[in-house]
Amino acid sequence: MRELWAGTDAGKGEHHCTVIDINGTKALSRRVPNNEPELLELIADVLAISQNMTWPIDLNAGGAALLITLLVNHDQKLLYIPGRTIHHASAAYRGDGKTDAKDSYVIADQARMRSDLQPWAAGDDISVDLKILTARRYDLTADRTRAQTLEYFPALERAFDYSGSKAALVLLTGYQTPAGRRRMGTSRLAAWLKNRKVRNSATVAATATVAAESQHTSVPGEKLSAAMAVRLAKGVMTLDDEIAEIDALIESRFREHSHAEAILSLPGMGPLLSAEFIAITGGDMSAFGTCDRLAGVAGIAPVPRDSGRISGNLHRPRRCNRRLLRVFYLSAQIAARCCPVSKKFYDRKRGEGKEHKQAVLALARRRLNVLWALIRDNRTFELNPPRVGSAAA
Repeated sequence: MRELWAGTDAGKGEHHCTVIDINGTKALSRRVPNNEPELLELIADVLAISQNMTWPIDLNAGGAALLITLLVNHDQKLLYIPGRTIHHASAAYRGDGKTDAKDSYVIADQARMRSDLQPWAAGDDISVDLKILTARRYDLTADRTRAQTLEYFPALERAFDYSGSKAALVLLTGYQTPAGRRRMGTSRLAAWLKNRKVRNSATVAATATVAAESQHTSVPGEKLSAAMAVRLAKGVMTLDDEIAEIDALIESRFREHSHAEAILSLPGMGPLLSAEFIAITGGDMSAFGTCDRLAGVAGIAPVPRDSGRISGNLHRPRRCNRRLLRVFYLSAQIAARCCPVSKKFYDRKRGEGKEHKQAVLALARRRLNVLWALIRDNRTFELNPPRVGSAAA
Protein backbone atom coordinates (compact mmCIF):
# COMPACT_ATOMS: atom_id res chain seq x y z
CA MET A 1 0.00 0.00 0.00
CA ARG A 2 1.62 3.24 -1.11
CA GLU A 3 2.20 6.03 1.38
CA LEU A 4 0.67 9.45 0.72
CA TRP A 5 0.52 12.80 2.46
CA ALA A 6 -2.57 15.01 2.65
CA GLY A 7 -1.28 18.50 3.41
CA THR A 8 -3.98 20.82 4.69
CA ASP A 9 -3.81 24.61 4.77
CA ALA A 10 -6.42 25.23 7.44
CA GLY A 11 -8.57 28.32 7.73
CA LYS A 12 -11.52 29.54 9.71
CA GLY A 13 -14.06 29.23 6.89
CA GLU A 14 -12.35 26.92 4.40
CA HIS A 15 -9.47 24.45 4.13
CA HIS A 16 -7.39 23.48 1.12
CA CYS A 17 -6.13 19.89 0.97
CA THR A 18 -3.46 18.59 -1.41
CA VAL A 19 -2.53 14.90 -1.54
CA ILE A 20 0.88 13.91 -2.90
CA ASP A 21 2.71 10.60 -3.29
CA ILE A 22 6.31 9.59 -2.54
CA ASN A 23 7.50 11.39 -5.69
CA GLY A 24 5.69 14.63 -4.85
CA THR A 25 3.08 14.08 -7.57
CA LYS A 26 -0.37 15.49 -6.82
CA ALA A 27 -3.16 12.96 -6.46
CA LEU A 28 -5.82 15.42 -5.26
CA SER A 29 -6.17 19.16 -4.66
CA ARG A 30 -9.42 20.52 -3.28
CA ARG A 31 -10.83 23.46 -1.34
CA VAL A 32 -13.57 22.49 1.10
CA PRO A 33 -15.79 24.51 3.47
CA ASN A 34 -15.19 24.04 7.16
CA ASN A 35 -18.42 22.05 7.57
CA GLU A 36 -18.80 18.49 8.80
CA PRO A 37 -20.54 16.97 5.70
CA GLU A 38 -17.96 18.40 3.26
CA LEU A 39 -15.05 17.43 5.52
CA LEU A 40 -16.34 13.87 5.86
CA GLU A 41 -16.64 13.68 2.08
CA LEU A 42 -13.05 14.92 1.72
CA ILE A 43 -11.76 12.32 4.19
CA ALA A 44 -13.62 9.54 2.35
CA ASP A 45 -12.21 10.63 -1.02
CA VAL A 46 -8.68 10.89 0.32
CA LEU A 47 -8.83 7.48 2.00
CA ALA A 48 -10.21 6.02 -1.23
CA ILE A 49 -6.85 6.87 -2.80
CA SER A 50 -4.88 5.13 -0.06
CA GLN A 51 -5.42 3.96 3.50
CA ASN A 52 -1.77 4.67 4.31
CA MET A 53 -2.26 8.42 4.69
CA THR A 54 -0.50 11.04 6.80
CA TRP A 55 -2.29 14.36 7.41
CA PRO A 56 0.11 17.26 8.07
CA ILE A 57 -1.70 20.44 9.10
CA ASP A 58 -0.57 23.97 9.95
CA LEU A 59 -3.03 24.59 12.80
CA ASN A 60 -3.53 22.55 15.94
CA ALA A 61 -6.65 24.31 17.24
CA GLY A 62 -9.05 27.12 16.33
CA GLY A 63 -10.48 26.78 12.83
CA ALA A 64 -8.92 23.34 12.40
CA ALA A 65 -10.54 21.85 15.51
CA LEU A 66 -13.43 20.19 13.65
CA LEU A 67 -11.19 18.66 10.97
CA ILE A 68 -8.73 17.40 13.59
CA THR A 69 -11.53 15.79 15.59
CA LEU A 70 -12.90 14.05 12.50
CA LEU A 71 -9.43 12.77 11.56
CA VAL A 72 -8.84 11.48 15.09
CA ASN A 73 -12.21 9.71 14.98
CA HIS A 74 -11.05 8.06 11.74
CA ASP A 75 -7.78 6.91 13.41
CA GLN A 76 -5.66 8.99 11.04
CA LYS A 77 -2.03 9.96 11.60
CA LEU A 78 -1.65 13.70 12.08
CA LEU A 79 1.44 15.90 12.01
CA TYR A 80 1.54 19.50 13.14
CA ILE A 81 3.70 21.91 11.11
CA PRO A 82 3.81 25.49 12.47
CA GLY A 83 2.82 28.18 10.01
CA ARG A 84 6.17 29.90 10.56
CA THR A 85 7.95 26.78 9.27
CA ILE A 86 5.78 26.70 6.15
CA HIS A 87 6.35 30.41 5.55
CA HIS A 88 10.12 29.97 5.46
CA ALA A 89 9.95 26.70 3.51
CA SER A 90 7.78 28.27 0.77
CA ALA A 91 10.68 30.45 -0.35
CA ALA A 92 12.46 27.33 -1.63
CA TYR A 93 9.58 26.41 -3.96
CA ARG A 94 9.10 27.69 -7.51
CA GLY A 95 7.12 30.88 -7.95
CA ASP A 96 6.75 33.98 -5.80
CA GLY A 97 2.97 33.77 -5.54
CA LYS A 98 1.18 32.67 -2.42
CA THR A 99 -2.04 30.66 -2.63
CA ASP A 100 -3.78 28.21 -0.35
CA ALA A 101 -3.17 25.48 -2.93
CA LYS A 102 0.57 26.16 -2.91
CA ASP A 103 0.69 26.30 0.89
CA SER A 104 -1.12 22.97 1.22
CA TYR A 105 1.33 21.42 -1.27
CA VAL A 106 4.30 22.78 0.70
CA ILE A 107 2.79 21.37 3.92
CA ALA A 108 2.41 17.93 2.33
CA ASP A 109 5.86 18.03 0.74
CA GLN A 110 7.58 19.06 3.97
CA ALA A 111 5.93 16.16 5.78
CA ARG A 112 7.06 13.84 2.97
CA MET A 113 10.71 14.89 3.24
CA ARG A 114 11.13 15.46 6.97
CA SER A 115 11.24 13.00 9.83
CA ASP A 116 11.59 15.50 12.70
CA LEU A 117 8.02 16.78 12.76
CA GLN A 118 6.01 16.45 15.94
CA PRO A 119 3.06 14.03 15.76
CA TRP A 120 -0.20 15.62 16.81
CA ALA A 121 -1.40 14.19 20.11
CA ALA A 122 -5.04 14.38 21.12
CA GLY A 123 -5.08 15.65 24.67
CA ASP A 124 -7.52 14.50 27.30
CA ASP A 125 -10.54 16.58 28.27
CA ILE A 126 -8.66 18.36 31.04
CA SER A 127 -5.74 19.40 28.82
CA VAL A 128 -8.17 20.65 26.15
CA ASP A 129 -10.04 22.71 28.75
CA LEU A 130 -6.77 24.11 30.06
CA LYS A 131 -5.71 25.00 26.53
CA ILE A 132 -8.89 27.07 26.11
CA LEU A 133 -8.58 28.72 29.52
CA THR A 134 -4.88 29.57 29.22
CA ALA A 135 -5.44 30.99 25.73
CA ARG A 136 -8.18 33.21 27.10
CA ARG A 137 -5.89 34.34 29.91
CA TYR A 138 -3.23 35.28 27.35
CA ASP A 139 -5.77 37.43 25.50
CA LEU A 140 -6.86 39.18 28.69
CA THR A 141 -3.31 39.92 29.87
CA ALA A 142 -2.43 41.19 26.37
CA ASP A 143 -5.43 43.55 26.50
CA ARG A 144 -4.32 44.76 29.90
CA THR A 145 -0.73 45.31 28.76
CA ARG A 146 -1.85 47.35 25.76
CA ALA A 147 -3.57 49.87 28.04
CA GLN A 148 -2.02 53.34 27.91
CA THR A 149 -2.34 55.74 30.82
CA LEU A 150 -1.35 59.25 31.80
CA GLU A 151 0.68 61.02 29.13
CA TYR A 152 -0.70 64.34 30.39
CA PHE A 153 0.37 63.66 34.01
CA PRO A 154 3.86 62.05 33.88
CA ALA A 155 4.57 62.55 37.59
CA LEU A 156 1.61 60.36 38.54
CA GLU A 157 2.62 57.86 35.86
CA ARG A 158 5.97 57.46 37.60
CA ALA A 159 4.52 57.41 41.11
CA PHE A 160 2.50 54.20 40.71
CA ASP A 161 2.85 50.84 39.00
CA TYR A 162 -0.44 50.60 37.14
CA SER A 163 0.34 47.04 36.06
CA GLY A 164 0.03 45.75 39.61
CA SER A 165 -1.47 48.45 41.84
CA LYS A 166 -5.23 48.31 42.26
CA ALA A 167 -5.03 51.34 44.57
CA ALA A 168 -3.65 53.45 41.70
CA LEU A 169 -6.52 52.38 39.45
CA VAL A 170 -9.13 53.20 42.11
CA LEU A 171 -7.50 56.59 42.56
CA LEU A 172 -7.68 57.19 38.82
CA THR A 173 -11.43 56.57 38.74
CA GLY A 174 -12.00 59.58 41.00
CA TYR A 175 -9.14 62.03 40.50
CA GLN A 176 -7.16 62.22 37.27
CA THR A 177 -5.68 65.76 37.07
CA PRO A 178 -3.01 67.50 39.20
CA ALA A 179 -5.38 70.35 40.09
CA GLY A 180 -8.12 67.98 41.21
CA ARG A 181 -5.69 66.09 43.43
CA ARG A 182 -4.45 69.30 45.08
CA ARG A 183 -7.98 70.58 45.74
CA MET A 184 -8.90 67.32 47.46
CA GLY A 185 -6.05 67.47 49.97
CA THR A 186 -4.16 64.53 51.44
CA SER A 187 -6.45 63.73 54.40
CA ARG A 188 -9.69 63.90 52.42
CA LEU A 189 -8.15 61.85 49.62
CA ALA A 190 -6.99 59.22 52.13
CA ALA A 191 -10.51 59.00 53.57
CA TRP A 192 -11.98 58.68 50.06
CA LEU A 193 -9.61 55.83 49.28
CA LYS A 194 -10.26 54.12 52.62
CA ASN A 195 -14.02 54.13 51.95
CA ARG A 196 -13.25 52.22 48.75
CA LYS A 197 -11.26 49.59 50.69
CA VAL A 198 -7.85 50.65 49.41
CA ARG A 199 -4.98 49.33 51.52
CA ASN A 200 -2.42 51.83 52.82
CA SER A 201 -4.77 54.63 51.80
CA ALA A 202 -2.78 57.28 53.65
CA THR A 203 0.46 56.35 51.85
CA VAL A 204 -1.28 56.27 48.47
CA ALA A 205 -2.88 59.67 49.10
CA ALA A 206 0.42 61.20 50.19
CA THR A 207 2.20 59.86 47.10
CA ALA A 208 -0.54 61.23 44.83
CA THR A 209 -0.37 64.64 46.50
CA VAL A 210 3.40 64.86 46.05
CA ALA A 211 2.94 64.04 42.35
CA ALA A 212 0.21 66.69 42.01
CA GLU A 213 2.37 69.36 43.67
CA SER A 214 5.11 68.74 41.10
CA GLN A 215 2.93 69.77 38.12
CA HIS A 216 0.96 73.03 37.94
CA THR A 217 0.71 73.22 34.14
CA SER A 218 -2.35 71.95 32.29
CA VAL A 219 -1.45 70.03 29.13
CA PRO A 220 -3.65 70.58 26.03
CA GLY A 221 -6.31 67.90 25.84
CA GLU A 222 -6.09 67.22 29.58
CA LYS A 223 -9.84 67.24 30.13
CA LEU A 224 -10.58 64.65 27.46
CA SER A 225 -7.51 62.60 28.44
CA ALA A 226 -8.74 62.55 32.03
CA ALA A 227 -12.13 61.25 30.91
CA MET A 228 -10.40 58.55 28.87
CA ALA A 229 -8.24 57.68 31.89
CA VAL A 230 -11.38 56.95 33.92
CA ARG A 231 -12.65 54.59 31.24
CA LEU A 232 -9.22 52.99 31.04
CA ALA A 233 -8.96 52.45 34.79
CA LYS A 234 -12.42 50.89 35.00
CA GLY A 235 -11.63 48.69 32.01
CA VAL A 236 -8.37 47.47 33.55
CA MET A 237 -10.13 46.72 36.86
CA THR A 238 -12.73 44.71 34.96
CA LEU A 239 -9.95 42.80 33.20
CA ASP A 240 -8.27 42.14 36.54
CA ASP A 241 -11.49 40.67 37.92
CA GLU A 242 -11.91 38.44 34.85
CA ILE A 243 -8.27 37.32 35.00
CA ALA A 244 -8.76 36.39 38.66
CA GLU A 245 -11.83 34.33 37.74
CA ILE A 246 -9.93 32.61 34.90
CA ASP A 247 -7.04 31.86 37.25
CA ALA A 248 -9.42 30.19 39.69
CA LEU A 249 -10.95 28.10 36.89
CA ILE A 250 -7.51 27.12 35.60
CA GLU A 251 -6.27 26.01 39.01
CA SER A 252 -9.47 24.11 39.79
CA ARG A 253 -9.43 22.26 36.48
CA PHE A 254 -5.70 21.56 36.59
CA ARG A 255 -5.87 19.94 40.03
CA GLU A 256 -8.18 17.30 38.54
CA HIS A 257 -5.40 16.08 36.23
CA SER A 258 -3.60 12.85 37.13
CA HIS A 259 -0.16 14.53 36.92
CA ALA A 260 -1.12 17.59 38.97
CA GLU A 261 0.45 16.47 42.25
CA ALA A 262 3.71 15.42 40.62
CA ILE A 263 4.10 18.64 38.62
CA LEU A 264 3.17 20.96 41.49
CA SER A 265 5.69 19.25 43.76
CA LEU A 266 8.58 20.60 41.64
CA PRO A 267 9.67 23.97 43.12
CA GLY A 268 8.80 26.88 40.86
CA MET A 269 5.91 25.12 39.12
CA GLY A 270 2.85 26.94 40.42
CA PRO A 271 -0.72 26.19 39.30
CA LEU A 272 -0.67 28.56 36.30
CA LEU A 273 2.66 27.42 34.85
CA SER A 274 1.76 23.80 35.54
CA ALA A 275 -1.60 24.18 33.82
CA GLU A 276 0.07 25.76 30.82
CA PHE A 277 2.50 22.83 30.64
CA ILE A 278 -0.43 20.40 30.48
CA ALA A 279 -2.27 22.58 27.96
CA ILE A 280 0.73 22.68 25.60
CA THR A 281 1.87 19.07 25.89
CA GLY A 282 -1.55 17.45 26.28
CA GLY A 283 -0.29 15.79 29.46
CA ASP A 284 0.90 12.75 27.48
CA MET A 285 4.68 12.44 27.55
CA SER A 286 4.62 9.40 25.27
CA ALA A 287 3.88 11.75 22.37
CA PHE A 288 7.44 13.09 22.73
CA GLY A 289 9.17 9.75 23.20
CA THR A 290 12.08 11.03 25.27
CA CYS A 291 12.83 13.97 27.53
CA ASP A 292 15.48 15.07 25.01
CA ARG A 293 12.77 15.42 22.39
CA LEU A 294 10.63 17.46 24.78
CA ALA A 295 13.64 19.67 25.54
CA GLY A 296 14.09 20.26 21.82
CA VAL A 297 10.44 21.24 21.39
CA ALA A 298 10.75 23.58 24.40
CA GLY A 299 13.87 25.23 22.97
CA ILE A 300 16.12 24.53 25.97
CA ALA A 301 18.34 21.92 24.29
CA PRO A 302 21.29 23.78 22.72
CA VAL A 303 22.11 23.03 19.10
CA PRO A 304 25.52 23.41 17.40
CA ARG A 305 26.40 26.24 15.06
CA ASP A 306 29.71 24.99 13.70
CA SER A 307 31.40 25.98 10.48
CA GLY A 308 34.85 25.11 9.16
CA ARG A 309 37.35 25.17 11.99
CA ILE A 310 34.83 26.55 14.45
CA SER A 311 33.31 23.83 16.63
CA GLY A 312 31.58 23.60 19.96
CA ASN A 313 29.57 26.74 19.24
CA LEU A 314 26.16 26.10 20.79
CA HIS A 315 23.05 28.27 20.73
CA ARG A 316 19.37 28.08 21.56
CA PRO A 317 17.26 26.78 18.67
CA ARG A 318 15.04 29.29 16.93
CA ARG A 319 12.34 26.75 16.07
CA CYS A 320 10.65 25.92 19.34
CA ASN A 321 7.42 26.27 21.25
CA ARG A 322 7.89 29.65 22.90
CA ARG A 323 5.08 29.18 25.39
CA LEU A 324 6.69 25.94 26.58
CA LEU A 325 10.05 27.70 26.75
CA ARG A 326 8.41 30.38 28.89
CA VAL A 327 7.05 27.76 31.31
CA PHE A 328 10.45 26.20 31.94
CA TYR A 329 12.37 29.49 31.97
CA LEU A 330 10.08 31.25 34.46
CA SER A 331 9.84 28.22 36.74
CA ALA A 332 13.65 27.91 36.71
CA GLN A 333 14.01 31.58 37.64
CA ILE A 334 11.67 31.09 40.59
CA ALA A 335 13.40 27.86 41.67
CA ALA A 336 16.81 29.53 41.54
CA ARG A 337 15.61 31.80 44.35
CA CYS A 338 13.47 29.50 46.49
CA CYS A 339 14.88 25.97 46.04
CA PRO A 340 18.30 25.21 47.64
CA VAL A 341 19.14 22.51 45.09
CA SER A 342 18.28 24.72 42.13
CA LYS A 343 20.09 27.71 43.65
CA LYS A 344 23.21 25.60 44.13
CA PHE A 345 23.10 24.48 40.49
CA TYR A 346 22.49 28.05 39.29
CA ASP A 347 25.37 29.42 41.36
CA ARG A 348 27.67 26.71 40.02
CA LYS A 349 26.84 27.68 36.44
CA ARG A 350 27.45 31.36 37.21
CA GLY A 351 30.77 30.34 38.77
CA GLU A 352 31.66 28.65 35.48
CA GLY A 353 31.35 32.02 33.76
CA LYS A 354 27.85 31.69 32.32
CA GLU A 355 25.60 34.73 32.15
CA HIS A 356 22.32 34.84 34.07
CA LYS A 357 20.22 33.81 31.09
CA GLN A 358 22.54 30.94 30.20
CA ALA A 359 22.55 29.68 33.79
CA VAL A 360 18.75 29.80 33.98
CA LEU A 361 18.42 27.88 30.69
CA ALA A 362 20.88 25.25 31.95
CA LEU A 363 18.83 24.94 35.12
CA ALA A 364 15.62 24.70 33.09
CA ARG A 365 17.12 21.83 31.09
CA ARG A 366 18.07 19.97 34.27
CA ARG A 367 14.64 20.54 35.79
CA LEU A 368 12.95 19.19 32.65
CA ASN A 369 14.72 15.88 33.24
CA VAL A 370 13.46 15.86 36.81
CA LEU A 371 9.89 16.70 35.78
CA TRP A 372 9.94 13.97 33.13
CA ALA A 373 11.01 11.41 35.77
CA LEU A 374 8.36 12.57 38.23
CA ILE A 375 5.59 12.16 35.65
CA ARG A 376 6.98 8.86 34.37
CA ASP A 377 7.24 7.34 37.86
CA ASN A 378 4.08 9.03 39.17
CA ARG A 379 5.82 10.40 42.24
CA THR A 380 6.42 13.76 43.86
CA PHE A 381 9.63 15.75 44.18
CA GLU A 382 11.64 15.31 47.37
CA LEU A 383 14.30 17.83 48.33
CA ASN A 384 16.33 15.16 50.14
CA PRO A 385 15.31 11.78 48.69
CA PRO A 386 16.33 8.69 50.66
CA ARG A 387 19.47 6.97 49.41
CA VAL A 388 19.08 3.65 47.65
CA GLY A 389 19.77 0.78 50.03
CA SER A 390 19.52 2.90 53.19
CA ALA A 391 17.82 1.32 56.16
CA ALA A 392 14.25 2.34 56.88
CA ALA A 393 13.83 4.60 59.87
